[in-house]
Amino acid sequence: MSRGRARLAIGKGMSVWALEAPAGFGDIRTHSHHAIQLTASRDGQVALTDASSGIDAKCVAVASDAKHRLEGQGLLLFIFVEPESLAGRALSAALFGLSRLAAINSRAFLDTLITLEEAFDDGMSVEDMLAIGRRAVGSLVSVKDPPLPDQRVLRVIEHIRIAEDQNLAEVAEAAEVYLSPSRLRHLFAEQTGLPFRTYVLWLKLMRAMEIYAAGQSLTAAAHEAGFADSPHFSRTFRRTFGLPATALSRF
Repeated sequence: MSRGRARLAIGKGMSVWALEAPAGFGDIRTHSHHAIQLTASRDGQVALTDASSGIDAKCVAVASDAKHRLEGQGLLLFIFVEPESLAGRALSAALFGLSRLAAINSRAFLDTLITLEEAFDDGMSVEDMLAIGRRAVGSLVSVKDPPLPDQRVLRVIEHIRIAEDQNLAEVAEAAEVYLSPSRLRHLFAEQTGLPFRTYVLWLKLMRAMEIYAAGQSLTAAAHEAGFADSPHFSRTFRRTFGLPATALSRF
């Protein structure tokens, strides 16, 4: 697969990507990731499939942890939203019923998101990209009503975002969560949909992409984010997004 130009903006609870799909982008493997995915195509349709259904539309959505395969061409625009956030919970309630895939039939969403094509100009900052992402999501849902996860789980998530602790008992003590490790492990999986260690790996992957987007090499980003080595990062990225990280080329 050849490389395609990409701009990435990683923020708390959300990341926004603008990607000029390289040749062979349609060969993305079936994969899944923890974030809710919203994708739009400037130049055509996006084809999205899972084990039982398929969608071909200008804008599509994938539920958290849903196995899927995506095909598209030209400029593709992505928003990845953490499902535990207010926006994530609102999107889950609004978009996904019996199916884990959905077409987004909102002109306001597309019109907002398409302004990300300006990300390939020098003037668009990470903050500007994230602001566009928030406006696009806001065109689909209100984020005021859906409840957040248990506050104890939120404190654990906030702690592992800023610390390197990966032992659940130590994290619970640091976050002042007064539950036994077994009870907290069950509550965490119940509230987030992922085991604790898998969630930590997801956050490490997001951190590595944030470092890469800021200008570091993929190898340096993998090391700084806490991966054992570059191959471990590469395997995790491909399993999560269905394509190699090297397919993304900054400019």
